[in-house]
Amino acid sequence: MDEITPIHNDALDNSTVDASSKIETIKNLIFGENIKAYDSEFDTLKKDLEAKRQELKDYIEDVNQELNTLIDNLSTDLNIRLTELEDKFNERANQLDDEKMDRAKLGDLLVKMGENIRK
Repeated sequence: MDEITPIHNDALDNSTVDASSKIETIKNLIFGENIKAYDSEFDTLKKDLEAKRQELKDYIEDVNQELNTLIDNLSTDLNIRLTELEDKFNERANQLDDEKMDRAKLGDLLVKMGENIRK
């Protein structure tokens, strides 16, 4: 029987390096000198995309903060208006109570006047 020789990691690493260099050689043959220009353009595009992404994140954060501020302001304004409305309601309710009391007094006075007229 033939004995199987174990493959060492060094052999795999060498074959990977060989494959990578072969791929690099093929890329150079197909694209020639243009590959460097393509790589440069891709790097520029990647950097531009990352800058735009960061700019968008910053813009979203600014909008979020502005919205939170507007919500807080609106909430404060709403609370103030509700408090004012509650105060006006209580004032009007007290005024109606006073008017009712005056009617009661008026009724008592009319009864007394009627009694005085009867006498």
